[in-house]
Amino acid sequence: MWASDTLVPVIYPCFDPATWGPSLDAAVDAVQRGAVVVLPTDTVYGVGADAFNATAVAAVLAAKGRGRQMPPPVLIPDVRTVDGLARDVPGAARALMEQLWPGALTVIVHAQPSLAWDLGDTHGTVALRMPDHEAALALLRRTGPLAVTSANRTGEPAAISADDARAQLGDAVAVYLDGGDSPLGTASTIVDATDAAGLRVVRDGGVSRERLVEIVGAAAFAPEPGVAPGTSG
Repeated sequence: MWASDTLVPVIYPCFDPATWGPSLDAAVDAVQRGAVVVLPTDTVYGVGADAFNATAVAAVLAAKGRGRQMPPPVLIPDVRTVDGLARDVPGAARALMEQLWPGALTVIVHAQPSLAWDLGDTHGTVALRMPDHEAALALLRRTGPLAVTSANRTGEPAAISADDARAQLGDAVAVYLDGGDSPLGTASTIVDATDAAGLRVVRDGGVSRERLVEIVGAAAFAPEPGVAPGTSG
């Protein structure tokens, strides 16, 4: 849907489950035809597309001005989706997912090698998150996994509203869902669970390191570079 005089993509309201049906319909239709959508999440707004459509994923990266070397995370509607997408998930990573999802935690895991997708240069891994936002979850339940990254041009501030996202991404996006300002307004914490030495926090965000340690214990994390196991630094 476009404004005929300005050719600016229209933002679809997505505040109330009782009335957001047509807005979600528009987003689902866009995803199914390989287009790019913007959706609200609990952290910041995301720009995404069907995770199993390589052309659509490439369009997401192009909208951000980003290359294949920075593949997008994948948002999922339920913890139970993990085993269909990932293999050899460590117990500590599962504990974090069970305690903190839906929420502001992204976990990098080994991807199932049989999956027919191309998210970029992932080196056999995938970053998964279940967002704590009802509109996002409602969309994901209908579309399945979406490759979603923050809805901003690379190097610019992350969008915390649909208007922010549209100002940066413009007509590279087919459908914008407006769920109001992002509750957290900060990106998710990213934990890498692919290292046999233990979990590694690769980005601080909406979940504190203290909370992570509270759930799984300090021993679940790999030693920091230059710090011997059992010491602090």
